[in-house]
Amino acid sequence: MKSVVEIGTRVEMFVDEWLIEEKRGLSLKLHPPRREEIVLSFDQPWEGKGSGYVTVIQDQDKIRMYYRGIGSSSMNDDRNQVTCYAESTDGIHFVKPQLGLFEYEGSTANNIVWRGRLSHNFSPFLDRSPHTSPELRYKAVAGIDELVAFGSADGIHWQKLREEPILTDGDFDSLNVVFWDTNAQAYRCFSRIYQDKAYRTILTSTSTDFYNWGKQQLLRYNDLKPMQQYYTNSAMLCPGAEHIYMAFPMRFVPERKKLTDHPEPGVSDTVMMTSRDGLHWDRTFMEAWCRAGLDPHNWSDRTGILSTGCVLLNPDEFSFYIQEHYRLDDSRLRRVTVRKHGFGSIHAGFEHGEWVSRPFILEGNELVANYSTSAVGYLRFELQDEHGRPLDGFRLEDMEPMYGDEIDGVVTWGPEADFELWKGRPVRIRMQIKDADLFSLKWNDKK
Repeated sequence: MKSVVEIGTRVEMFVDEWLIEEKRGLSLKLHPPRREEIVLSFDQPWEGKGSGYVTVIQDQDKIRMYYRGIGSSSMNDDRNQVTCYAESTDGIHFVKPQLGLFEYEGSTANNIVWRGRLSHNFSPFLDRSPHTSPELRYKAVAGIDELVAFGSADGIHWQKLREEPILTDGDFDSLNVVFWDTNAQAYRCFSRIYQDKAYRTILTSTSTDFYNWGKQQLLRYNDLKPMQQYYTNSAMLCPGAEHIYMAFPMRFVPERKKLTDHPEPGVSDTVMMTSRDGLHWDRTFMEAWCRAGLDPHNWSDRTGILSTGCVLLNPDEFSFYIQEHYRLDDSRLRRVTVRKHGFGSIHAGFEHGEWVSRPFILEGNELVANYSTSAVGYLRFELQDEHGRPLDGFRLEDMEPMYGDEIDGVVTWGPEADFELWKGRPVRIRMQIKDADLFSLKWNDKK
């Protein structure tokens, strides 16, 4: 039996089996994103077909985007690698402002915020540490052989924070990700290494001050599934469920080649994995989260890298940005969307299924479900004590079946349901489900 846990009033997504004690007649289902509109073309002379490694940051009413540009045909041309900037108020229409900061071919009329070798993988973030200073609200890391620290007050004017690198143990020639980890109360870095000189995989480390880092550790997977080539990581804390770490690696298959006339081998897609501590990772879903699809040009090598960071453009969905047509003349960026907290679900088909949660301490008085059913589908909930005995007023038969499609559907039992009797005590959830998906649950404590 799984141990009693505290979940408070946080959102619990069904992207793993952490909350599930037992189940039958159902499965966990992965939900891929929906491709939306093209939001950016890498069409400027300093950008080009090698543009990519996109980071998006939502800062109040502005969405800032950073990406690499390479104004030449060679990926190794350090002089022509630049960090580009675009911004938007709606996450769909992006403007490339003429910043006048760096010269390109005799003109400063461009959107370049950094230039040179460190632009290969310049990776900014909005520093949410309570200890950061206003002049360093934005920070960044960059570097191929080692990571160098940058800072900025406005996200546009950048400076190196010190000449010596802050991290040296790893292979950093990919998009390395750093953010303030509210769970660890430290900065967390995810970077790349070639494990056993055979696989690209991911390292993590933490720092309390952004300058002095602990030893890098290989991510640990709680399965015996085969290793795969994780080219990038696109790691983040899930918005609104920040106790869950999410990563969306670009999965690279270097031995395949779909486009016969393409200059480089390799095909790729995007996968999804989750963690509850940043080190130990769950790979419940080994299938692709985002496939290359019908567009033949998305089968070019290294296409399909997901942006680091996601944005909320409306209350019901998350928006990400995915690179398309990499190393082709019409290289571009497309928005993709996924239901809010709807990355995975408990799924049952026409024959109903059932699951029981591990015991948890009840701290709320209203249960909210993020769910979707068919016209004949339904959900029914029951509360039990720690030993699996139904609670009076909270039995399956005490509620009408829930059906429909809601992000915040309130679970309602009859008049005998009294949450106060069980507050602070361990309980379980039992649920029946038919032709439906349950994406997440959340307890509210309404006064």
